[in-house]
Formats: sequence, structure tokens, C-alpha cells
Amino acid sequence: MTRFLPRFFILVTVVIDALGIGLILPVIPNLLVELEGGSIRSAALWGGALTTLFAVMQFLCGPIIGSLSDRFGRRPVMLMSLLVMSIDCLVTAFAPSIWFVVAARGVAGMAAATHTTAYACFADISEEGEEAKNFGLLGAAFGLGFIMGPVVGGLLGQSGPRAPFLCAGILAALNMMFGFLVMPETVSAANRRAFDWKRANPVGAFLHLGRMKGMIGLMCVAFINAVAFYVFPSVWAYYSEMNFGWSPAMIGISLSTFGVALFIVQGVFIRIIVPKLGEYRTVIIGFAVDIISFAVIALATHGWNIFALAPFSAFGAIAGPALNGLASQRVHGNEQGELQGLFQSVSAVGMIVGPLIMTTTFYHFTSPVFPVRFPGAPFALASVLQCLALALFVSLGLRKPS
Repeated sequence: MTRFLPRFFILVTVVIDALGIGLILPVIPNLLVELEGGSIRSAALWGGALTTLFAVMQFLCGPIIGSLSDRFGRRPVMLMSLLVMSIDCLVTAFAPSIWFVVAARGVAGMAAATHTTAYACFADISEEGEEAKNFGLLGAAFGLGFIMGPVVGGLLGQSGPRAPFLCAGILAALNMMFGFLVMPETVSAANRRAFDWKRANPVGAFLHLGRMKGMIGLMCVAFINAVAFYVFPSVWAYYSEMNFGWSPAMIGISLSTFGVALFIVQGVFIRIIVPKLGEYRTVIIGFAVDIISFAVIALATHGWNIFALAPFSAFGAIAGPALNGLASQRVHGNEQGELQGLFQSVSAVGMIVGPLIMTTTFYHFTSPVFPVRFPGAPFALASVLQCLALALFVSLGLRKPS
């Protein structure tokens, strides 16, 4: 029980983190229209700006939060992050103007430490070789929250666009109190290190950790993987409506189907695969599955193809936790927070770059004046990117930790 409750708290924290994202998706357009006084079209511009702001703050602050957790411990950083998240959601719920929402999203990006610190916590408590399995649990927890979020947010949104934010704030506060009671410190005195501003930024952390064999290559692979992955949130709704004529309800069902499959893969199958194959081969298999599934989606002609492909496509998600586990094995115990903060920054850059590349590709290949009409072009591009990621990963030759 003493080991179960802390792990349960960490998993619940990640679920709430994802739930908070999913909760607001159905109502953020209406909230922005209410505050800005414009149309859905203008709200979309504000929504894009808020997403970019969130990602930029994640990129800048991920290594800072990770380094703070290496210095002061995971427990205080995670509890403080939940407190800030709770206050941030409540500020948004009662925001009198759109600028309060802008400020809140910036703070939310800074406070996204719950995700970074959760991974660092699991790295602290994992036995050697168990990192990928435990990171898979965190991925499953995030997937579960993201599946539940839009459904709950849509139901709560019937009471107004502010209700989901109020719910997210209360959940974060309750989880903070739960963590205060059950969460021990996972950083030992021997693994604490002094806070250093030279390393508490994306560039400094990249330069320091990049001295270790293959680490720069691993970060480049993680970045390419992130850019390819963001093809789903960027163009899925537009692609499926144009290619299959799906309604919003059918689009939601398709995303939930993929989310359930993703939850099963990262929560169950990765705990079987990694011990048998190891992180190195797991990454290779995951990328190979992504290459095939992205290509099939790009060429799909009927909606049922997508649902039939969902279990296979979700299987590619084994690559992410295995890649993170491989990197985690290559750093010291007092650098786990710094590493996870850097991974957060890499993901944030992918969040900025990926949607821009994918939506631009979709725009051009669906234009009536473009020589070739190919709505699946973004997924074809994602397949090519995963080929590049796989080739780069294999070239690193990281079969064993250094």
C-alpha cells in the first residue's frame, strides 16, 4: 500500500492533466466568442494563438521545472504545480476579459510541470530496465484522461462554457490535497544537485545532456516523432470530413476509438513487449508500425479502413515510452528532472512546428488550383518523417546504455 498510493497519485495527476486539456476543447470556442464578442472564425485565431503560447511557455519552462525538481525534490514541485493549475483554471472560469484567458494559458504552460515531474518521479522509483514500462503507464493515464475529457467537457458545457474550467480547477485542488497526504519524496539526498541557470533552460540542458553518447541524436529523433504525431490533432477533423464525409459525432467516435486502443497498448502491451525485446528493438518496431499506419491512412478510401486500422495504428505508441526509457538510462539520478524537462521542451517545439507543417500541407494538397488533390498528404508526410526518425535512431547504435 505504501508504494501503491504514491504511484496512484502520480497516475491520477497525469489523468487530471489530460482531462483538463480535453475538458476545455468542446467549450473554448464559445468562451472566446463570449469574451471577444466576435465570431467562431475570429475565435479560431485566438485559439491558435493560445495553443502556441501554451507550447512556447512549455518549451521555455520545462527544463527550469525539471531542474527545480532535481534540486528541491519532486514532491514540492508537483504539489505547487497542482496548486497553480487549480488557481489558473479558476481564473479562467471567472475571467472578465479575454486577456485574463491569455495570461492564464501562459501560466498553464509554465505549470505543465505535472507531466514533466511525473515522468521524473517514475524514473526515480523504477528499477533498471523498468523505465519504459512505467512510462507506458503514464502514457496510458494521459490517454485515459484525454478520452474522458471531451465527453465530460461536452456534458458540463451544457451549463455554460465556464463550467469545465471550474471542474478542472476543483479536481486539481482535490488531487493536490490527496498528494499532500500520500506522496513521499522520491529524490534521495545523494541525487539532489544544485540549481544552475546555465542548465535550467532548453539550450543549456541540451548542451549539457548532449555530451552523453547519442543523447543529441535521441532528442532529434524525439522531435521528428513529435512533429509526425501532431498530424492527428492538426488535420484529423478536416481530413476525415473531406475524405469520408464524417460528421462531428463520427469524428469524435473515431478519436475515442483510437484513444481506447492507445490506452490498452501503453497500459498493458508495453509491459509485456519491453521485457522481452528491450527498449532498442521496441522503438524500431513502434516506428515501423507508424510508417505503415500513416501510409495506410493517407491512402484510405473508406471510413471503415480507419476503424479496422486503429488497433494496429495505436501499437506504434510503444515507441515513445521506450525512447524515453532509453534516454533515462543514460543519465544520472540527479539529472532525471532535467532530462524530462528537456523532453517536454522537445515535445513543445513539435507542438508548435507540427501543426503548422501539417495544416499547410493539407491546405495546398486540397486546393482546387493545386496540380494534385491528395487530402491524405499530411499523413504521407508523417510516414516519411517516421522513416527519417527510424533511420536516424538506427544510425545511433544505442543498443546498450553508456
